[in-house]
Formats: sequence, structure tokens, C-alpha cells
Amino acid sequence: QRTAIRRSEIGFVYQFHHLLPEFSALENIMMPQLISGLTKAEARERAAQLLDYMRIGHRADHRPSELSGGEQQRVAIARAVANAPLLLLADEPTGNLDPETAGYVFEALEALARQSGLAALIATHNHELAGLMDRRVTIEDGLVRELA
Repeated sequence: QRTAIRRSEIGFVYQFHHLLPEFSALENIMMPQLISGLTKAEARERAAQLLDYMRIGHRADHRPSELSGGEQQRVAIARAVANAPLLLLADEPTGNLDPETAGYVFEALEALARQSGLAALIATHNHELAGLMDRRVTIEDGLVRELA
């Protein structure tokens, strides 16, 4: 039951993209949709829409090794939201990116969350990125504390 909930209700984005190297960007995004029961045509259409939304539709047929770090992370974000989860958990989603690319990836993630009504919990040590969040909390001595 937990696996089913994680698969359908929660999307995950990690610091390292964890894309499957033998598949294209499009196929990486299709994979979770196929697992959840969508037809190949439905999954392909949704994946293409997400790639276009993330402004990398022109890279759909490229494998991860042919994509930049920012492109790989945008594919990972698209994959995480492909099944329209209610919650997105992101662990340092811009941690491996240069500041300019990190800003772009965060803007894309934020726009996606706001437009879809997706709740996003983003863990980061980047204070500049954290400052852009609607709400900030920290954990000190085992307690969750609200930040101003």
C-alpha cells in the first residue's frame, strides 16, 4: 500500500537526477506513467507536453549523457510530476548545478507547482533558494522551527 501511495501521490526529485541511461528523455518520463497503467500513446503525449513545458522538448530523443546537467534535472522534475502527484519531495534539486542553471531549474519547478496546485517540500542548504520559498522551516535539536 505504501508503494502504491508513493507511486501515485508523491513525486521525488533528488540532487542527482537518477535518469535511466539507456532511455531517452521522453522515455524516462514515460516510464512511471506506463507503470501506473497509461497506454504508450497517453504516456508519450504527457511526456512530450512536460518536456515542452520545461523548455526542452527539442531534446526529447536525447539520452541523459547527451544532456546538460540542467536539462537532466528538468527531465527528472518532469518525470517526478508525470503522474500528477499531490506532493513533490525535492532533495537539493539544484545542488549539482551552476547558479544560473539552478535559478532556471528552480523557476521551472516553482511555476509547475503553482500552476498545477502541487505541494512541494524542498530541502536545500542554498539560502538564496530557500529565501524564494513561501514558507521556510529548519530543524534544530530535533525540533522543527519556523524561519522568518
